[in-house]
Amino acid sequence: MEKMFTYEDYQSTAEWLLSHTKHRPQVAVICGSGLGGLADKVTQAQAFEYSEIPNFPQSTVPGHAGRLVFGFLNGRACVVMQGRFHFYEGYPLWKVTFPVRVFRLMGVDTLVVTNAAGGLNPKFEVGDIMLIHDHINMLGFSGQNPLRGPNDERFGPRFPAVSDAYDCNLRQKAHCAWKQMGEQRELQEGTYVMVGGPNFETVAECRLLLNLGADAVGMSTVPEVIVARHCGLRVFGFSLITNKVIMSYETIEKANHEEVLESGRKAAQKLEQFVSILMANIPPSDNAI
Repeated sequence: MEKMFTYEDYQSTAEWLLSHTKHRPQVAVICGSGLGGLADKVTQAQAFEYSEIPNFPQSTVPGHAGRLVFGFLNGRACVVMQGRFHFYEGYPLWKVTFPVRVFRLMGVDTLVVTNAAGGLNPKFEVGDIMLIHDHINMLGFSGQNPLRGPNDERFGPRFPAVSDAYDCNLRQKAHCAWKQMGEQRELQEGTYVMVGGPNFETVAECRLLLNLGADAVGMSTVPEVIVARHCGLRVFGFSLITNKVIMSYETIEKANHEEVLESGRKAAQKLEQFVSILMANIPPSDNAI
């Protein structure tokens, strides 16, 4: 088994980044599949390949560029992860979530998580944006948790609460931002469920997840959110509904990754505008270090 990162490992990566950029981000954004175009909107941008950064894992999934981009989004100092890491790539969850604690040590106070997800809720259409107001951690039910192992109190408590994981104030601001955009479809809100992947779900699994109270399903996000809340970051998250899950054995269509990336491309402009407006409305956090 690989040796887990120590506090000093996180610190050395944070210090490396702080010494290689003049940017001091307040907000970190993690881009999901096909959503990395947001990084192209960053002004005064300075980018690092993941391979350059000490201790950083590598992203291996199509639609994930594998770059860390520092700069400004609509005037807000930010760092954008153009590509994330996944459990299904073979990474342990403590490695999947490595960047989150690094961002915390760099002075970030707010984490924005985005993902591409399958719509379970029958009211959802492809191209909808769903604000995440809660999650179901299927990996956690099987004992897979990024906080498993020794706890370092310098990051957070042994038993953190996640009942308020997704910031209510930021969700309200997101609804205001959406109204400003004048979109025809309403902004959705719901519960995201994480499964391990990399296969898409069976019909029986989709029916089960819907009955559990989930509105959208994906293969990421939850580990980063757990670690972010553990170390005191405020979290805002949304899913782009890139496909409707298969709920019937009579359905001929199958879910595929190309469809996910294509939906991301089509929704890119809307998403970039949405995040841009939202950035201007993010207040400083009480937890800023």
